[in-house]
Amino acid sequence: MNKFEYVNAKHLADLPELLGPRWGESAILAGGTDLLDMLKERLIEPKRVVNIKNIKDLYGISNGNGIEIGALTTIATIAADPKIQGKYTVLSEAAASVATPQLRNMGTIGGNICQRPRCWYFRGKEFPCLKKGGSKCYSVAGLNQYNAILGGGPSFIVHPSDSAPALLALEASIEILGASGTQETAIADFFQLPVDNLRRENILKANQVVTKIMIPEPARGTRSTYLKFREKQSMDFAISSVAAVLQMSGNRVQKARIVLGGVASIPWRVKNSEAELEGKTLNAANIENAASVSVANALPLQHNGYKIQLTENLVRRALQSLS
Repeated sequence: MNKFEYVNAKHLADLPELLGPRWGESAILAGGTDLLDMLKERLIEPKRVVNIKNIKDLYGISNGNGIEIGALTTIATIAADPKIQGKYTVLSEAAASVATPQLRNMGTIGGNICQRPRCWYFRGKEFPCLKKGGSKCYSVAGLNQYNAILGGGPSFIVHPSDSAPALLALEASIEILGASGTQETAIADFFQLPVDNLRRENILKANQVVTKIMIPEPARGTRSTYLKFREKQSMDFAISSVAAVLQMSGNRVQKARIVLGGVASIPWRVKNSEAELEGKTLNAANIENAASVSVANALPLQHNGYKIQLTENLVRRALQSLS
């Protein structure tokens, strides 16, 4: 680990200047669960680490017309919050599935949606992959059983967040602070595919930081759930996951949001599955159709074709649990 300046930020307004305009010069310390790995593996070597944990404005869950969650609110707090459990079940279940209790008490919601990919070629300092400015994506011809089957190329990383698919299914928005002040963006516009931004996974600039997440009040009759498959049930990242939010009128689906995790470089919304459900009853045939088309556009690599059937099964199970 290289030497760096350590700064305790006290005020939200100071962050853009402390972070600076160039990537790589500064890093944010929030929960630290991803940052410490990146530092120890020398994947980043910042000149300055900015600790934002003393900024009180970044904590807490507030209720109103929906909810607002400060970016430093821990994953454990979100998983245990009664209102989130009751009205935003998909987010509560996603948060409860993250890592271990110890890490959930350290990790923050802002950090969870902004964490870097877990591809072992990206994480391995000996591989100069595309994400790090190299000339190729090693996963294409290498060990790719965990890589993307949807939206891949030229890099085939997968987004590791559990909370991000849930937030996208809930149609959340994000507040971002930068040098010119705050801006609000839909979470659907926050993440970026490698073809659009090869070196980064979202729209944040070097001197910008996520400050809060806003989730609208769910409509009457809304049901939701999050299902995740992982190799190590105690703590692992998703090999595949699904966040499902259905607005129901009786047994008829008025509106559907289905988002996949662990299978693409961004949380992957499957609009064709939604179309198979909206305006229809939530019966076995329509659930089967929605599950089947969820992976209709998959283009697996040599070793990750198993994710197609796995993901289809997860979508089917999620929808059955909401019927």
